[in-house]
Amino acid sequence: MTACGIVLAAGAGRRYGHPKIFATNADGVLWLEQVVVALREGGCSEVLVVIGAESERAISIVSTLGAVSAVVAADWELGLSASVRAGLAAAANTDADSAVIAPVDVPGMPASVVARVLQAGAGREGLARAIYDERPGHPVAIGHDHWELVAASVHGDSGANRYLVQHAAVAVECADLWDGSDIDARS
Repeated sequence: MTACGIVLAAGAGRRYGHPKIFATNADGVLWLEQVVVALREGGCSEVLVVIGAESERAISIVSTLGAVSAVVAADWELGLSASVRAGLAAAANTDADSAVIAPVDVPGMPASVVARVLQAGAGREGLARAIYDERPGHPVAIGHDHWELVAASVHGDSGANRYLVQHAAVAVECADLWDGSDIDARS
């Protein structure tokens, strides 16, 4: 079974102050690079990065990461749902049986979390999400058989949460590996 990673990085990062695709940690490492590495080391054979805001600059950033493909969500301003749809549509052009989706603002996500969620949600019918002390979080693993349905179910600035709940996604406890925090604003 093969999996592709999808990094959602199309937003303008209004609360953060600029698109998070350009954000770096204290050592100057791009969050994007950290998430891409976690996806690869966690079992994804290829990684797609969904971009939108400042797309020309974003493409140049993505191109520095090697074997990573940029996917442009032309309607990114419609919210998170546009990124999810664009990522899943691009994944449909791969040989992947499942997709592991994570936003760019989880640079602390370790590969061990990706691997655990992918193991629980692997395969064309798989559906799993990381939880942290029973709190839903990222990443999520979505089998190929769900991609069109998930894409049709997302709207506005909400992702696949409703679909995951309605279809009883496997809840994969990961609090022993990481706290699940995302970064919404600059500290």
